[in-house]
Amino acid sequence: MSADGLDYTNLLPIANVARIMKSALPENAKISKEAKDCVQDCVSEFISFVTGEASEQCTQEKRKTITGEDVLLALNTLGFENYAEVLKISLTKYREQQARSASMKETKQSRSEEPQ
Repeated sequence: MSADGLDYTNLLPIANVARIMKSALPENAKISKEAKDCVQDCVSEFISFVTGEASEQCTQEKRKTITGEDVLLALNTLGFENYAEVLKISLTKYREQQARSASMKETKQSRSEEPQ
């Protein structure tokens, strides 16, 4: 923990934060270091906040692994219903993409195992 009370080991990399910030702005916009640092602190705290809530849910259910549904439930519990709806769509798309990738991998593998 630093003198300003922040645990810098739990912060998202500033380059990643800056890249996300830039993607939401017009091309000619600039972002101050102070703004990047502030957003870095906020998003890192937000992630910890939501993860903590999801972890409590898992603990109550005697589970060790936080799932996407746990995160969505935590967002709803914490009053972030609007975010939960958007992320539910993203989670569904992610799972569909993962299923397609797994299916393609299985298809390639079965083709390579067929006798020539």
